[in-house]
Amino acid sequence: MTEELVNTYLDILAEELVPAMGCTEPIAIAYCGAKVRNVLGGLPEQLTIGCSGNIIKNVKSVVVPHTGGLKGIEAAAAAGIVAGREERELEVISEVTEEEIASIREYLEHTPIRVVPMRDCDKLDILITARRGADTASVRISRHHTNISYIERNGTVIFSQDQVQQEGGSRAESGVLTVADIIEFADTVDVSRVSALLDRQIQYNVAIAQEGLRGDWGANVGSVILTSGHEDVRTRAKAMAAAGSDARMSGCELPVVINSGSGNQGITVSVPVVEYARAIGASQETLYRALLVSNLLAIHVKNGIGPLSAYCGAISAGCAAGCGIAYLEGGRIDVIAHTLVNSLATISGVVCDGAKPSCAAKIAAALDAAFLGYDMYRNGQQFYGGDGIVSRGVENTICNIARLGSDGMMETDQEILRIMTQQ
Repeated sequence: MTEELVNTYLDILAEELVPAMGCTEPIAIAYCGAKVRNVLGGLPEQLTIGCSGNIIKNVKSVVVPHTGGLKGIEAAAAAGIVAGREERELEVISEVTEEEIASIREYLEHTPIRVVPMRDCDKLDILITARRGADTASVRISRHHTNISYIERNGTVIFSQDQVQQEGGSRAESGVLTVADIIEFADTVDVSRVSALLDRQIQYNVAIAQEGLRGDWGANVGSVILTSGHEDVRTRAKAMAAAGSDARMSGCELPVVINSGSGNQGITVSVPVVEYARAIGASQETLYRALLVSNLLAIHVKNGIGPLSAYCGAISAGCAAGCGIAYLEGGRIDVIAHTLVNSLATISGVVCDGAKPSCAAKIAAALDAAFLGYDMYRNGQQFYGGDGIVSRGVENTICNIARLGSDGMMETDQEILRIMTQQ
């Protein structure tokens, strides 16, 4: 790999593997709320919150951290407005006092807040318009969870991304990622350049997984998996990853290092690989390199789909984790490409019906498919080009998954939203 390409991959990792407190969609609303308060110059007396369908879907059923158990768009916005530190971005409500929690509830009780679905917008889109006396302010976040694309105060546009900027997207969207290059990068990069980033991912994501098993969170999918009586590493890997989601979807106030804009995906690409590495006695360096494989493959598969869609992101993350585990055991391009294709072919039909406790079960199912895809290769079995959505060559299959998730599921996405909102 050229040094330029290595640096691009390092930039992608630094851009994607960032900490977040709480489910990223309500936290994006909280971030937007904190920003609009500062633009306005004080607490808004009236709010209108416009959200894309996918934002509505992903905020409806998860607990917003540091709110005393509140759910929903209004609660997320109020938390950011009352107690948010905008400079913390996706950790915007990570430092909330008990007094501020009480103030959030009081603000919700006394402030008119209107939520409206946005039309002709990005799949990830939030527009908060606030009024305080004679002053007004609007802040818009679009395309990515912290991408502020528009700011207006008293009718004057302070900032607006033009179309060229907005379509530019992240470095990961440039098409530079390939399976072969990801493996070469993982094999050859100086791990001192990624160790701090990956150490934080390991520390944060394992901690919330352990809390998920220790506490009573959501449907306790992780704990249920452990009741199967199996003590093998695969069962523990699934249980740990699911437990992390159990806690996170139910308002656990521990941070997570995300992947592809999602904490659940960040947990899924990392925790099973860490658990597996520890079980087989892999060195720390080997673990780092395996995490590079799982993280970058998940980003690669998810790029063409977009940050939010009807395609369950836990699937791409779980399949990528299976590839990271294959790497731990010495697998390289042939093994990893077949593991990825086999697992994606098995489980890519799982839909995203919002962020909620059942995400943990979908994570476990994705990891089951990943383990099956790896075992198929080891036993000389595979799915071939022409078998359903599988095409010859791993990159072509990834392109098919992108078409399925971004274009093919557009109407599915709308129907899911109608079901969830009973429209």
